[in-house]
Amino acid sequence: MSMEAMKRAAAAEALKLVRPGMKLGLGTGSTAKHFVDLLGEAVAGGLSVVGVPTSEATRRQPESLGIPLATLDDLVELDMTIDGADEIDPAMNLIKGGGGAHLREKIVASASKMMVVIADDSKIVSALGRFPLPVEVVRFAEETTRRAITAAFAEEGLACRLVPRMKDGVRFVTDEGNLIVDARLEDANGVDHGGRIEQPARLAERLAAVPGVVEHGLFIGLCSAAYVASQNGVARMDRTS
Repeated sequence: MSMEAMKRAAAAEALKLVRPGMKLGLGTGSTAKHFVDLLGEAVAGGLSVVGVPTSEATRRQPESLGIPLATLDDLVELDMTIDGADEIDPAMNLIKGGGGAHLREKIVASASKMMVVIADDSKIVSALGRFPLPVEVVRFAEETTRRAITAAFAEEGLACRLVPRMKDGVRFVTDEGNLIVDARLEDANGVDHGGRIEQPARLAERLAAVPGVVEHGLFIGLCSAAYVASQNGVARMDRTS
């Protein structure tokens, strides 16, 4: 299978969990897009659901497919969120935010009874850290915030290089009007090495405590299950604790 075929296969398995009347969080990114496409087909066939999109980009897709949408303020709690991930570790902690929507994604996932991740097997890692960790920051005193982020990594014994997220030659701006810096783990010589975040929950707490940090891409204890596609088919992973 091609990469896109694997993503669609994972999305198709997740769709089997959807029941009539469900309130669904709709993720952002290339894999989640396949799920929304398939959900649109099911809605066209008579399935009744309501979706809460996790980004303005995602909102446009279900609207075009006739999927009814609402907000968390309308629904309070969701039955399930289906989303992609940039990395998944053995404890089913995640790095997300490659699409820059991790703030809304985390809010929606936290308001859901269950978060289901769909991914291809390239996203499975023994430890988080190969994928640059997105950190959303406010514009005010960005350099001060960057120094505090670097110090938070250092307190975990990690060296990182903070790279401003760019799009079309200018700073990427999130749906909430904030900026993103991507933390790339480096060795002692300043070379990217895709290192290991041995204590992701602890790092998540340190980053959340930095004034100026709005949100980060570490999703700890939120993912309940994952459908992971490979050349051998789709396997389900479940969080055990």
